[in-house]
Amino acid sequence: MLKMKKVTETYDLKVFTDGGDYFGDIEDGIIAGNKVFGWKIKATKNSFLSRVLGSAKGVIVPHQLTKAVGDILIISRNAVPSGGSVEEGAE
Repeated sequence: MLKMKKVTETYDLKVFTDGGDYFGDIEDGIIAGNKVFGWKIKATKNSFLSRVLGSAKGVIVPHQLTKAVGDILIISRNAVPSGGSVEEGAE
């Protein structure tokens, strides 16, 4: 059964890749027309984004790369910023 979720209910959800790596937290949803266009993901302490982006605050992930939304948001590994893989960011 398809469950609906308000965009405001997704703020501060944890974001993980489909490989299980912690990616960051949702800061905002980007709406175009009446559909979700993408997700603004902020780099948080100990997230993959904070290790890869350095001083940048986050990224925008297109909604097409979203696999699931529930208690967490799961995104495709294709959302990983170019120039590295999740393994390269691991310490």
